[in-house]
Amino acid sequence: MTINFEDRVAVVTGAGGGLGKQHALELGRRGVKVVVNDLGGGVDGSGSGTAAELVAEEINANGGAAVANSASVTDLDAVKELVANTMAKWGRIDILVNNAGILRDKTFAKLELDNWHAVLDVHLTGSVNTTKCIWPIMIEQNYGRIVMTTSTSGLFGNFGQSNYGAAKLGLVGFMNTLRAEGAKYNIFTNSIAPIAATRMTADLPGFEDSTKKLAPELVTPAVVFLCSDHAPNGRIIQAAGGRYYSADVRENVGVDLGLNATVEDIQENIETILDMASNKGILERAHHR
Repeated sequence: MTINFEDRVAVVTGAGGGLGKQHALELGRRGVKVVVNDLGGGVDGSGSGTAAELVAEEINANGGAAVANSASVTDLDAVKELVANTMAKWGRIDILVNNAGILRDKTFAKLELDNWHAVLDVHLTGSVNTTKCIWPIMIEQNYGRIVMTTSTSGLFGNFGQSNYGAAKLGLVGFMNTLRAEGAKYNIFTNSIAPIAATRMTADLPGFEDSTKKLAPELVTPAVVFLCSDHAPNGRIIQAAGGRYYSADVRENVGVDLGLNATVEDIQENIETILDMASNKGILERAHHR
């Protein structure tokens, strides 16, 4: 059964290349009216260009409907203008894919705090800006699909990416609260954790010969599904080279040490406290509390 996107409108950030471009193109092919947002800068967020215009032109040339937007997601006024222009043109916003991001990788010992804030501003605060501006529209429509772009660097950590990892796990926490607050308005918020060969990964170890195996278009089917009427709510889907799998935040049964627990009690029971093999049967409670 073909998934129907008739009359849907999407905003895709960071859609001038890589993952975002593939998401925007596929949504456009499926009839979604797409706002292709991209600052047009480098991987580190510097510079400017016309990447968004080229993607929008490609969607339009293939019979779709798209407009380009070059706002920085860190500029709240520019994001407000993006949303206002979209509403003036198409009258609704059904889908938001928060994909914009930059890298400023260094070990934490060498990381300048300016580069900490720059990465969090784009990934985390940028996603907050777009979501905050679009959220009231989705409530009024009683419909919305939001996709956050998290990362294994946030879920599990990665050497030299303390800023990136903190931002990416922050998006999962953001998603978890929106999952609860948006459900009664039919607003479902999920996350994609992609592993893909893009210009952001070009200099990372292990990605040198991965262009085909880890092509960004292999992530897009999961993202487009999360944009659909059939999406779950509050889940993390990982995608890498045609493999799709889930991640989640878990808790175990642990041990009840009572109201008089001591440090020594913790020491004596630490293996049970840390044993994640005993979590079976409480994952739903942990996820949906």
